[in-house]
Amino acid sequence: MSLSAVTRATLLAAARYSIHQALDKGQACFSHANPDPALRATCATFVTLKRHAVLRGCIGNLEANQSLLDDVMHNARLAAFQDPRFPPLVAAELQDLYVEISVLSSSEALAARSREELLRSLRPGEDGVIVQEGTRRATFLPAVWTRLPDKAQFYDELLRKAGLRSTHWSADLQFFRYHTETFGDREPT
Repeated sequence: MSLSAVTRATLLAAARYSIHQALDKGQACFSHANPDPALRATCATFVTLKRHAVLRGCIGNLEANQSLLDDVMHNARLAAFQDPRFPPLVAAELQDLYVEISVLSSSEALAARSREELLRSLRPGEDGVIVQEGTRRATFLPAVWTRLPDKAQFYDELLRKAGLRSTHWSADLQFFRYHTETFGDREPT
């Protein structure tokens, strides 16, 4: 999916509106005049919040289950107020809050019989990766490659995020790759 500049602006405005409404304890009923059918398409998204170039919240979905617009608004509220790594956002933080939206493609399975085979198949800077074994699951968005550019380190940290040891390997591990269309509302501060 390639979103127009107008649709990107609508989604960013909706994310900010949703956060403002939650701070004011109001309903997030966003009004817009954008007729783009992409806003009604069922999509999975992540919303990432940063302040002073430091992560402030990031929440999203790996499976598409609601409209793009609704998913962005929902994830913006969750990233601002329910990311367990951070206290809820306060109004004073809005002034220098950077909002970034990632719209996920469908995921595709990655077949790998070994750690080495998996690492060879990864494309740094391009792939979002999901690792899953039983009920344990974790993902890194493609943007994480900027922080973890080494394939082995990226994979080790992803396993840790899933609650597994970095040396863990089993036939039950499953891997998936996806791509994102990622955009923000201004330069991160």
